[in-house]
Amino acid sequence: MSETQKSIFITGAASGLGREVARYFANVGWFVGLADVNEKGLDETAALLPAGQWSRHRLDVTDRAQWKAAVADFAKHTNGHMTVLFNNAGIGSGGPIQDMTDEDIDKMIAINLTGVISGTRACFDLLKNTSDACVLYTSSAAGIYGSAGLSVYSATKFAVRGLAEAHDIEWRPYGIKARSLMPGFIDTNIIGAVDGNSNMTGKEKLQSAGVEVSPVSIIGPSAWDAIHGDKVHTPVNKMAKQLAFSARWFPNRLRKQLGLLGGLGDVVKPSAQ
Repeated sequence: MSETQKSIFITGAASGLGREVARYFANVGWFVGLADVNEKGLDETAALLPAGQWSRHRLDVTDRAQWKAAVADFAKHTNGHMTVLFNNAGIGSGGPIQDMTDEDIDKMIAINLTGVISGTRACFDLLKNTSDACVLYTSSAAGIYGSAGLSVYSATKFAVRGLAEAHDIEWRPYGIKARSLMPGFIDTNIIGAVDGNSNMTGKEKLQSAGVEVSPVSIIGPSAWDAIHGDKVHTPVNKMAKQLAFSARWFPNRLRKQLGLLGGLGDVVKPSAQ
């Protein structure tokens, strides 16, 4: 890449939000580092991008040694710079906490929180060496107000929200911003699985209940605006914006509305974000 070209390193780039942000930023001229444990998905994402504007990195975000190797490889392509770390990789699964297995809980925390922290630490030096750098975290509307049936997932997304707030202050002396995306339900594979009890996908269940599901194309412009804007948190889509407003001004009413909606665990299946 050229000395002036900006760059973004994306975890969870094999599908969903990561793939769409990769496509959007590559199309506006950025160099894109694609990172994921799903190598087939990485190849599919890479095929959507202009030649010469991407690098590919197999990365299990729970493995700190893999983080170190992936970031070092990315730095070879970018002259030791990283304009944006899109710390996006995550999984979602739901259900009442008493019904979840220890393994499911540990895995979600390891990917959605510990893996995110490991990535932030692994990329710090490259970000510090790059002007106007930013860490962009994927939180969630579930990080605005806790979601019944998604309690562990919500907890990890509240934690990611806290990282963004803390790091935006902590890293100000280094010229590094921290931002978070807080999407409502987006049409990705995280809600695409079919429930055997109803033969409906998570998306179909949500829409039948009157819950908004936004196209994945909304994510690219939202990520761009978050990185270049002044707000730490960017709610993505109408649902997330309404949640943010209600959580601030009408929390009791919001609790009642979410209770009427019921648990959301049956619409979210274990899936890469």
